Amino acid sequence: MKTFLKAALEKGTVATSAKIALLVGTILALINYGDRIFLHGDMRALDWVKLAVTYCVPYCVATYGAARYAARHARDSGGSTTADST
Repeated sequence: MKTFLKAALEKGTVATSAKIALLVGTILALINYGDRIFLHGDMRALDWVKLAVTYCVPYCVATYGAARYAARHARDSGGSTTADST
């Protein structure tokens, strides 16, 4: 668990996950809310909260995948390495 958290909080993991969240979140936001934002202009407060969560989900998924890989790799190699920062 310690290796998992270390990898999840590593600068490279955070940066990569943020880029993925920005790209995937924007695509999902346009699909789900694009018409309400640009055509109708009728977004409510709850819709804005849901829109923010739309960006959180891909961030969490990407971070979990990278940290899980790093933890498994560290366990299998016997070291305490973390995810690559690329």
